[in-house]
Amino acid sequence: MTADIDADLSAAAKAHPTPGFVAGVVKNGETVYRGALGSAHLKGPAPIRTDAVFRIASMTKAVTAVAAMQLVEQGRLDLDAPLGAIIPLLGERQVLEGFGADGQPRLRPAKAPVTLRNLLTHTSGFAYDMWNAELLRYEGHAGIPGIGSGLNASLDLPLMFDPGKRWEYGIGIDWAGKVVEAVSGQGLDAYMGEHIFAPLGMVDTAFAPTAAMADRLAPLATRLENGGMAPMDLPSPPAPEFCSGGGGLLSTLDDYLAFLQMVLHAGTWNGARVLKPETLALMSRDHIGEIPLRKLETAVPFLSRDLTLQAQAPAGWGLSWIVGKDAGPNGRAAGALAWAGLFNTYYWVDPAAKLAGVWMTQILPFEDPQSLAVFGAFERAAYKAFGT
Repeated sequence: MTADIDADLSAAAKAHPTPGFVAGVVKNGETVYRGALGSAHLKGPAPIRTDAVFRIASMTKAVTAVAAMQLVEQGRLDLDAPLGAIIPLLGERQVLEGFGADGQPRLRPAKAPVTLRNLLTHTSGFAYDMWNAELLRYEGHAGIPGIGSGLNASLDLPLMFDPGKRWEYGIGIDWAGKVVEAVSGQGLDAYMGEHIFAPLGMVDTAFAPTAAMADRLAPLATRLENGGMAPMDLPSPPAPEFCSGGGGLLSTLDDYLAFLQMVLHAGTWNGARVLKPETLALMSRDHIGEIPLRKLETAVPFLSRDLTLQAQAPAGWGLSWIVGKDAGPNGRAAGALAWAGLFNTYYWVDPAAKLAGVWMTQILPFEDPQSLAVFGAFERAAYKAFGT
């Protein structure tokens, strides 16, 4: 069966050229497939390794949500309490209504407080500038650096709508990471290390690479207008002021599969309980109801295409991830969880099939069609081999 997946991935990669990638599947508590295909560098002879380190970007969000929900379990956080009492800046957010004829932003008080549930479901009003041209304009007007700067000032943004009224993908889970720090008294890196990474045996996951991880860091590429690829240099901030709970982690195939094993096994893996079963069940439910997931048009094309991943099939949003309402086109059952990272890393968790998968490459912009085609082929092959 693994040979069939290898063959399908090889054929897909030949038809849809991508940088080197890794892929893995877990089923019934075992890793049933691990593979790597392609070169570690676009023009280099060395093959990419299954222990390569990837910038997992927004795949960080699920980890931060788990950290926050541990504190909810302990009664130290409440999903629906106003967060201004914990972080005063969250109680001071105003809503950007647009710009006047003089070019000045028009701001008004929010009609509801920001809550942890809002942050984890992207209904807080916070957005990302790469998919919101009005927010990008505001940043330019106010001199606010982008989220990639690693500066605390990058989080000092207005809301784009009143909390609870809309869904828009954004920096909310970066703020959730700040909440975890405020309540726990630990930096997010230290908190995750103690309460998530060490218990799950995730030895190659961190906000800053160790020397051993740096030697295995997968290089970045960019997709050219002619469909080709070129190496890309996108250096990280030398001394970020905060750990980005929304997108700052580096990780490996095996480490992220261990995290997904915990999700599949109701909060327990590697002999450790990270969350209670009822907490994982709560995280895996749709929390936005009738609020629709919307297509978001890109405002920064070199980083992302239009954000349409969440619109491929009817879906809701849980506490950090998309929740499929129907069976997916590649084999997922209704109720499966999934999301992705900016550099074209993808995962899914299918509790009904007791199956989860990870596929990771490193290329911009996000939603690269060639990468999505190979990921889709991988998912179909995984269900063909292990879906029953």
